[in-house]
Amino acid sequence: MNDQIQALLDKQSIYEVLVRYCRGVDRCDEDLIRSAFHHDSYDDHGYWKGPGRELAPFLAGRLRSANSATTHSITNVLIELDGDLARSEAQVHATLIRRDSDPVEVDVVGARYLDRLSRRAAIWRIEHRTVVLDWQKTELWPDSAPPVPTEGFVRGARRPEDPSYTGAPRAGTGNHREGQRCGPEPP
Repeated sequence: MNDQIQALLDKQSIYEVLVRYCRGVDRCDEDLIRSAFHHDSYDDHGYWKGPGRELAPFLAGRLRSANSATTHSITNVLIELDGDLARSEAQVHATLIRRDSDPVEVDVVGARYLDRLSRRAAIWRIEHRTVVLDWQKTELWPDSAPPVPTEGFVRGARRPEDPSYTGAPRAGTGNHREGQRCGPEPP
């Protein structure tokens, strides 16, 4: 295979590791979070430091108890390849809605994931992650009417109730089928 095509495939695989991690965090899916890290990985999350795979139960438990919903979105992803090793920097914008606050309190964070990744047995995963905090603020969201009716929307939830686990259409099917999972099974 052409080296340029292989580089694109590797970068896409690494990008999917990063977004799989974010999805796992927002769904409080410990298996999905864990799947982003090698067994001997390390994560420095500022307030938590330790083996990457051990971050999963800590983070999912903390978010379940402290937040009613979260969104972690990555942008400006830069990936540098060096054979079976890679470094990436991804900006992350996190919104964390605090549970049981009135008015609603929301933590909004701008940070970066600085990752060293490696491909082992043909699978890319994180070896070392440092979360760099660039800024943070807390907002109060007053109760107000939304600009459009929201009653008909399918609502997001944590695993296993979220529609991405139970009812989202599968890629390529062209239609919605109840009980189908969106995306591959977690490793």
